Amino acid sequence: MPKIIVLPHEDICPEGAVLETEPGVSVCDALLANDVPIEHACEKSCACTTCHVYVREGLESLEEASEQEEDYLDKAWGLDPDSRLSCQAVVADEDLVIEIPRYTINMVSENH
Repeated sequence: MPKIIVLPHEDICPEGAVLETEPGVSVCDALLANDVPIEHACEKSCACTTCHVYVREGLESLEEASEQEEDYLDKAWGLDPDSRLSCQAVVADEDLVIEIPRYTINMVSENH
């Protein structure tokens, strides 16, 4: 069973985490199922960038990003070559190491 290793994030996951998940589950769903409260303002429909993550290890095991995902990633804060929308990145058979960016762009957030 593949693991998702979440690097420490000051607010969302201060201690980091190691999560076991089934192949075929999105990274976002795996995080939420394991009490890692990543934002997902568009309800995982690939219509925002709030679930943006960096896939530091295991990126090559994921299917390539769709054109729609690439278009939204272009709008993400802190975009880098390892960036993916966690709602679109589906776990395969390899472990992943992810980092949640320090900031996110959420135009509808009510938690100001």
